[in-house]
Amino acid sequence: MKQVELAVVGAGPAGLSAAVTAARLGCEVALIDDNDRLGGQLIKQTHKFFGEKSHYCGTRGMDIAGILLEQLKETNVRVMSGTSVVGLFAGNVLGLADATSFQKLAAKSLIIATGAAENNLAFPGNDLPGVYGAGAVQTLANVFGIRPGNDALMVGSGNIGIIVSYQLLQAGVRVKAVVEALPRVGGYHVHAAKLVRLGVPILTSHTVLEALGDEYVTGARIAKVDASFKPIKGTTRTLAVDTICLAVGLTPLSELLWQAGCRMVYVPELGGHVAWHDENMRTSVPGVYIAVDVSGVEEASTAMLEGRLAGAHAAMALRGADAGTTIEQARTELCAIRSGPFSRKILCGKARLAECALPLN
Repeated sequence: MKQVELAVVGAGPAGLSAAVTAARLGCEVALIDDNDRLGGQLIKQTHKFFGEKSHYCGTRGMDIAGILLEQLKETNVRVMSGTSVVGLFAGNVLGLADATSFQKLAAKSLIIATGAAENNLAFPGNDLPGVYGAGAVQTLANVFGIRPGNDALMVGSGNIGIIVSYQLLQAGVRVKAVVEALPRVGGYHVHAAKLVRLGVPILTSHTVLEALGDEYVTGARIAKVDASFKPIKGTTRTLAVDTICLAVGLTPLSELLWQAGCRMVYVPELGGHVAWHDENMRTSVPGVYIAVDVSGVEEASTAMLEGRLAGAHAAMALRGADAGTTIEQARTELCAIRSGPFSRKILCGKARLAECALPLN
């Protein structure tokens, strides 16, 4: 059985940052991801980031992935791409499977940065070809250059829904409407304004009732909803679309943390069940750390900072590394990012998590 000092599971923005940080601080690191191309969600993000220059303001997500990969190349991190972690066993032993073999990898410490999965929405016809998650649409259009359809309905007006709608327009897809069950737009208004200027209606207090079609999507029935999210009679209408794109939230991919025996806490503001963790990203299981989105669904900028925190603290525990400056800077930048109005939900979730504090050695 192979052994490593620190194993990082997931090579998205959090995992890449964690691996690079820990390696720079002297750790022997293995980075594992089930995709052949590293970068996670970043590789499909063609939009430019907001914020400070230190958070890659003005840089497209796919270019940020390239920057992180260049940093990775400057380290001695052992990269295991195209490899799935199929189990976590006693003693921090990972079961790994690639296209041809199965092996075990024992690690002194783990950083779990497995991200999140897209939520589905229950309605008649939601299993028809032509119903996608927003991430799947981004992968088709932005990674593989495949247009998912000609006419689309977007369900959800958070940042993902608004940004992917704009990217569909760029790909030549007509976006017939964006429907949002809440009475307000969930994403940044600067993104929503782009859609409105291009003639895309954003229908708040609306939802999708049904996907139409026999073998594939040929239309969608939508309706206005009341304060209890129940359809209002007389408001139903039909849109001629061949694509229904769902951007209705994410759920942390926490299976490995359940297997590790971490204390799991249900916090809706963080996306569902997350492992309890302290400000150092330590879970209740010694030697197991986490970072966004599996610690709570947030943006890529926050993921990189939490990954940096997890990597620095793991290096301190394993090697006694002098990581004080790295940690202080990451915490300061996290506070700055979370000071805006769109972070109230995540701060509420983190506060609820803190109420479940555990004594750690």
